[in-house]
Amino acid sequence: MLSGRRLDILNPSPLDVEIEDIAHGLARVARWNGQTQGGQIFSVAQHSVAVAEIVRLLDPGAPARWLLFALLHDAPEYVIGDMISPFKAALGGVYVEVESRLARAILQRFSLKPEAPAALTKITKSADRISAYFEATLYAGFAEEEAKSLFGAPKIVLERVAPLFAPRAPETAQAEFLGKFAEIEGRL
Repeated sequence: MLSGRRLDILNPSPLDVEIEDIAHGLARVARWNGQTQGGQIFSVAQHSVAVAEIVRLLDPGAPARWLLFALLHDAPEYVIGDMISPFKAALGGVYVEVESRLARAILQRFSLKPEAPAALTKITKSADRISAYFEATLYAGFAEEEAKSLFGAPKIVLERVAPLFAPRAPETAQAEFLGKFAEIEGRL
């Protein structure tokens, strides 16, 4: 990692996880495998910030730990990239195990329990699907009806979250991810 840490992806230690490495990596990983419109990618870092903010909008009283969980929900992708769901399913157990080990190490590093409460999992998944809906319609060329059939109708209107979905350079996405982390950490 750029921090100098040596992360063993098959047996990751929470001691080798640094938020700066996560932010750097996620800001350079393209959602939708880069199959998006426009000159900039929509990065996993941007997606992660959007999901955390959508969780906050869905539940204004959400504890800071919930927002941190939402921000880190795709954090393993800083090492293994963003794979589309059908490919993850085709790879099966080995991929899921590597991703799970990384997720556990990351969550432990930031004092979060690997087994999230059902309500937290549910709200994070809802926010993830809302973000995916907007990404699909704004960048990936999906018609609204197709996106609704895959992700459901969003529970938030685009105008409330539109700034989250503006394209950003990797350096900006990285800084925003770190800023969101610092904001949440300050509430812990």
